[in-house]
Amino acid sequence: MPSDRANAESSEEAEPEGALELQELEEELCRLGGVLAVRVVSDRIGRPIEVHVLADNSKPAKQTVRDVRSVAQTVFGLELDHRIVSVAQFDANDTEESAHSDPARNETRVRVGSVRFDSEGVRATAQVVLATEDQEQSGYAEGSVAAIGRPLLVAAAALDALRQLEPAADAIHLSAADVTRVGGNRIAVVTVVWVEPPLELPMSGSAVVRRDRDDAIARALLDAVNRRLSRLESGAPR
Repeated sequence: MPSDRANAESSEEAEPEGALELQELEEELCRLGGVLAVRVVSDRIGRPIEVHVLADNSKPAKQTVRDVRSVAQTVFGLELDHRIVSVAQFDANDTEESAHSDPARNETRVRVGSVRFDSEGVRATAQVVLATEDQEQSGYAEGSVAAIGRPLLVAAAALDALRQLEPAADAIHLSAADVTRVGGNRIAVVTVVWVEPPLELPMSGSAVVRRDRDDAIARALLDAVNRRLSRLESGAPR
């Protein structure tokens, strides 16, 4: 059936073009002021469904989202929904500054104790131990051994442990987790949604890969949610 074969060949040829366009979009977005890295995730027909942006803190995250949407629309004719664009703001000095600014508040924050990843056949299990000043909990997640799913599995285990330590963490939905490269550094990025019906608040966190990428993924999850959890504990406005 020549027509079917022709259609199959044309669809196969279209895929590289779509991939090339997304790569060009990523490169163009990286030219925006304050943007350090970009990753665009598409569906099967090449439409962007997730846009992850790693940026510095030189401008508000909302402004970066507006800039991303403007470039996509004007340069590529793509209309991006603001809900698919997540921005993680990375500042190498941020952790050090926060540690000195409010020691009492830092002591209440959750920290990563250990991370373990085991595999057997095509299945894998991630274990993340989280601790506060006075307690410790282990979280678990099971899934495929596929390398592409490992960051999300570790993040899910970290969230499982966090929910045991912080009841408010039940409001957290895990969206995505991955490791990207910025210059000479590898950065773990995790995005979540904080659900307060009818509102859904996208949040993101990042961490430099130090010991290993699994540890960085767990720290990135905490970076995304620790401040909000601290505000809830202190009774500050959300």
